[in-house]
Amino acid sequence: MSSPNERVVQLTMMGDSRFPDPFPPPFASAWGDDEFGLWIDIILPPSEFGASVSQRLRWIEPGTFLMGSPDDEAERFYNEGPRHPVTITKGFWLAETVCTQEFWQTLLGNNPSRFTHDPQNPVEQVNWNEVQAFLRQLESRLQGCHVGLPTEAEWEYACRAGTDTPFSLGKQITPEQVNYNGDFPYAGSQKGLNREQTVPVKSFQANHWGLYEMHGNVWEWCADGQRNYDAEAKQDPVGPVDEGEKARRVVRGGSWIRYAGWTRSAKRETYHLNATRHYLGFRICLRSILSRKRVDFKPYYESHSSSDA
Repeated sequence: MSSPNERVVQLTMMGDSRFPDPFPPPFASAWGDDEFGLWIDIILPPSEFGASVSQRLRWIEPGTFLMGSPDDEAERFYNEGPRHPVTITKGFWLAETVCTQEFWQTLLGNNPSRFTHDPQNPVEQVNWNEVQAFLRQLESRLQGCHVGLPTEAEWEYACRAGTDTPFSLGKQITPEQVNYNGDFPYAGSQKGLNREQTVPVKSFQANHWGLYEMHGNVWEWCADGQRNYDAEAKQDPVGPVDEGEKARRVVRGGSWIRYAGWTRSAKRETYHLNATRHYLGFRICLRSILSRKRVDFKPYYESHSSSDA
């Protein structure tokens, strides 16, 4: 049986349109193709701060979706509409989990989080500016990519993963599927467990694109501020990106501390750039800045050291 990496080579050489250019990207230590789609691993070697750590990312293909919530969605907020078509014209690599405390500490040597009982818990209590410093440090360790955050539109597109229900998991959720405050269920459903803290990443089922905990656990910083919606179709929309004293950025996904309805795919909030909360983290987004002709893929694979993880 061929390894995952070998299978990707075979598919790529046949010209499969799902594959980005370049694939594999130069920053990947391992790569493959599974039931969710294409994935890569980035691996940081051991440092003075910790052992080697890795992060898996999923390829999010370009596409079109309806952004925002329909008028009749339960617990909808006014700023979630009007619902409108949005096209994401360029694919991107999105971490399948939020950044863990282990990954943060290995890179920066500190752990600002409140809930430190498990290194696989999300790093939290990090403000937007601190996240930017982390991203720049990570970018300096990788080859041929920009390291950043998804825009709000990209985040919702990835969260929905082709769905149009309140949650990517369907019309309703329970605390067995999402980490939220079970004292405040969604749309009249039964109360449930209130964990009162974060849980390790990959504790719950992934969405259809292999992304974990897009709902609940911690809010996630986005790259841009909040734009006002209108009914017109948009292409790669970006909200305000000012960095003044009053600048804010969007956060998405909800968290362990609040209502189930706040973990919906369309729910929007913003925080100041210097805000730190024990329910606020982030998810890495990578974009290739190099291009490689497909005829070069085979020798690139042959010279590349990778694992079949």
